[in-house]
Amino acid sequence: MNCSSVMNKTALVILAHNFEEIEAVSPVTLLRRSGVTVTVASCSQKLMVEGKSGLSLKADCLLDDIQTDAFDMLVLPGGPGIYELRKTQGILALIREFFEAGKWIGAICAAPLLLQDANILGSLNFTAHSSVSGELKRLIPDRDVVIDGNLITSPGAGTAVSFGLALIEALVGSENARTVADSIHANYFPVSEDSN
Repeated sequence: MNCSSVMNKTALVILAHNFEEIEAVSPVTLLRRSGVTVTVASCSQKLMVEGKSGLSLKADCLLDDIQTDAFDMLVLPGGPGIYELRKTQGILALIREFFEAGKWIGAICAAPLLLQDANILGSLNFTAHSSVSGELKRLIPDRDVVIDGNLITSPGAGTAVSFGLALIEALVGSENARTVADSIHANYFPVSEDSN
C-alpha cells in the first residue's frame, strides 16, 4: 500500500505497542469492506506493532512519515498502550487537529482518555471502558456506541463490530454500514436513529 496516496473516503488508524487487537482489526476490516481507504500507522519507529495479547500487526507505514491532514477520519483503538500515548504531545495535537477541522474521530475502550487529554470532550456525550470511569466520570454506560458532534466512542472489544459499523455509517452512510453488517451476519442499528 502506498501511504501517500489518498482517494475517496479515508481513515487513519494508529497503533501503539500494547493496543487491543480486536479494537483495531475489527474497525480496519469493516471500513475496508465498505470501500473506505484505511491506512494503519505505527506510532513507533517499527512497522510491526505488538498488541496486548501478543498478536503483532504490520502497519502500512509510520505515523511520522505521512501527512495526516489528508484523512477524513482518525481511529484510536484502546488497550494498555493508551497510557503511553497520553504522554505523547504529538498524538494529542493530532487529535485536536482532526477535531478542530470537524473531521470524524473514533475512540474505543480507554482511548477516550486521549480525547480528554487533548481537551476536546467539553460537554460532548461519550462512552468508554468502565475501567476508566474514575477519570471519565461523565461516560455513558451500557451503550455500544455514542456519537456526539464529530466524536464516535465505544466501550471495548465486545463492541468493536458495532463501533466499526458506526464508523462506516459516519463516513459512507447507513446503507453501506447495513450491507457490511449483513455480509458478516452482524446486528446493525443505525446510530443516527438513536438519541444521545
